Amino acid sequence: MKYIVNGEVVLPRTLAGPIAPHLRAFAASQSAQGYAPYSLYRRVLIAADFSRWLGLRGVALRRIGFDHQSRYLRYRARHVKPRSDDACSLRRLVEFLRREGLVRAEKRTALPLTPVERCTRAYEQYLYESCASARATVVNYGAFVRDFLNHCFGIGPVRLGQLRAMDVVKFVQHRATRLSLKRAKLMTSALRSFLRYARFHGALKLDLSAAVPTVANWSMSAIPRAIGPDQVRQLLASIDRRSAMGRRDYAVLLLLARLGLRAGEVSSLTLDDIDWQAGQLCVQGKGGQRSVLPLPADVGKAIAGYLHQGRPHSSDRCVFVRARAPARGFVGVAGISSIVRHALERAGIDAPTKGAHQFRHGLATEMLRKGASLSQIGELLGHRHPDTTRIYAKVDIKALRQLALPWPGAMP
Repeated sequence: MKYIVNGEVVLPRTLAGPIAPHLRAFAASQSAQGYAPYSLYRRVLIAADFSRWLGLRGVALRRIGFDHQSRYLRYRARHVKPRSDDACSLRRLVEFLRREGLVRAEKRTALPLTPVERCTRAYEQYLYESCASARATVVNYGAFVRDFLNHCFGIGPVRLGQLRAMDVVKFVQHRATRLSLKRAKLMTSALRSFLRYARFHGALKLDLSAAVPTVANWSMSAIPRAIGPDQVRQLLASIDRRSAMGRRDYAVLLLLARLGLRAGEVSSLTLDDIDWQAGQLCVQGKGGQRSVLPLPADVGKAIAGYLHQGRPHSSDRCVFVRARAPARGFVGVAGISSIVRHALERAGIDAPTKGAHQFRHGLATEMLRKGASLSQIGELLGHRHPDTTRIYAKVDIKALRQLALPWPGAMP
């Protein structure tokens, strides 16, 4: 006798065991995440078999634990050929049961924190709560501070009052040689921040932040690596907008090229951030800064086309979601960067880089060449400091030539 679950999955036998009453809801939750019919079938099949196994052993629903999962997978491997997705399917089932309050979350004994870890976490909490720092800043600064404290104190107690200027200098000299210029400058910024924090909280009597060496660097030495306007047009024309993924990728690339958004700003864009009546976007930039930008007609049309004919059904409020199940927003910037990289490869374009930031540089460069001021460019790109925008002055070679002094002895 066959048994149908949620009108979508046909199982070879009737349901049994403690999870049986909840399998319809589990199937519906997985279907809502956009899983293909066969993937959905596999997940429900594993759930039903696990439920039957629990029932034969008299395990109640509330008593299900990690030990039961591992024992069942070993049992299953002895009777049928195991598949790579068996463990994942079982994990998703247990996560669903916990979200529904049907299975208690297991308490895991936390390992005691080392003195270095306790000090680092206190500093990270300070960045979050007192400085409202972005998550990326906290992660990067915390990693450098953790490395610094391990270098100075190892596994022993952290006595910040014993630090001397030479300890700071030696650490920077030792680590900077292994890092790129950008990472080395980030490291020194993290150390200054931490040492000011330690002084403010009374752990240091001296202001050791002044002892952090400055990483040698020519002011604005690097010219922004910008994708050219012809390459942008070629890339956009190469996107197959007949497919759902193509509509998504086209809208993402237009946002990068026309508004100069950062990859993180695109991935965090939600349906509530679009004001269709006013033709505006509300963008969350670095440090939680929010700005309102005009929504160009072609960008709005591309986003609307994706929402109506390409976006999978999902309860996630992010505008752009994964093409493969589970249908949810991208975590971080990796998904947007992957869209850019694969689009460039498919189009056969030899761009300056493979990342999303080159579109931001390309937009600023083109605006400058068309006569926009640096303040206008900075306002569009959401720069908080004018020095951030000044780097684009170097790409306008024609304008810079007019400012150059004549060479002594040159022909009139």
